[in-house]
Amino acid sequence: MTEAVATDRIEFGLDTFGDVTQAPDGSAVSQAQTIRNVVEEGVLADQVGLSFFGVGEHHREDYAVSAPDVVLAAIASRTQNIHLGSAVTVLSSDDPVRVFQRFSTLDAVSDGRAEVILGRGSFTESFPLFGYDLGDYEKLFEEKLELFTHLLAEKPVTWSGTTRAPLTDQRVFPVTESGSLRTWIGVGGSPESVVRTARYGLPMMLAIIGGSSARFAPYVDLYKRALAQMELPMQAIGVHSPGYVAETDEQAREEFFPHYQLMHARIGASRGWPPLTRMQFEGEATPNGAIYVGSPETVARKIATTLEVLGANRFDLKYSAGTLPHENMMKNIELYGTQVVPRVHELLSESKAPVAL
Repeated sequence: MTEAVATDRIEFGLDTFGDVTQAPDGSAVSQAQTIRNVVEEGVLADQVGLSFFGVGEHHREDYAVSAPDVVLAAIASRTQNIHLGSAVTVLSSDDPVRVFQRFSTLDAVSDGRAEVILGRGSFTESFPLFGYDLGDYEKLFEEKLELFTHLLAEKPVTWSGTTRAPLTDQRVFPVTESGSLRTWIGVGGSPESVVRTARYGLPMMLAIIGGSSARFAPYVDLYKRALAQMELPMQAIGVHSPGYVAETDEQAREEFFPHYQLMHARIGASRGWPPLTRMQFEGEATPNGAIYVGSPETVARKIATTLEVLGANRFDLKYSAGTLPHENMMKNIELYGTQVVPRVHELLSESKAPVAL
């Protein structure tokens, strides 16, 4: 169980899945170059003053990053302040001991800036790759999360389950210098996942990829009530959503949509999704949708509303989108850090200002 974290400070981050991109001329970019580009994007995120940079884990052709901690270590060597973590680590198909060791090592090389976001993963390629049965989807995550929370205490661990070998009074190294590895649970929106996150006393990261953020308010309320009933301290609440910032609303939508649509089609081909229409995209790009796309002012207002409606402490913009070129993403990061984030702070301050009588 982790200690309570400050919930009065708003943090702003970026997430990428290491999507394999196109060059500006439309030619394909290699997976190796994509990884090098992700490192450059993380360095820029630090330079523009963002709080967090997250890299997702996937095991398929259209995503280049299968070992986020290695990429994050490369970013750590070139940054000073930004926190670095996964988005997410698929704990179900990994070993909790190795996950802890990799991220406590990242914490060491980054001088205490490592975080890990644990999840079951909406992509399932890692299960057959590492020899796990999808029929054990729930049991794998539940047991491995239980073990991981024991490891977070950084003391000798005794644990037994059905998904890996038991541990008896086992120390796991390296430990962190602070004695605490900041750990979140990624939640897609099921009540069971919310309550489980509360039960372990961990911060909750809501993945909002469709619909209004307001519809997740009941899950936030459930999380807070569950923590209170278990007499556990309040934890941070974060939001992860896709988006893209350009100089104008029209420019942002025109640049972002083709790549987002292609990404949707690739994923949907294996999941039976119908093609994404422009009308559907425009609906999600409205103030009530889940895609934060537009000018700095448009995106800032939408983020501020989400943070207020949910009482969230962190917003992570999932800035990569399929084949969206690296050059576009770099401009997106610059605008997000230098214009969107300061404007969100202004909007939140204005909303809390006392009304003159």
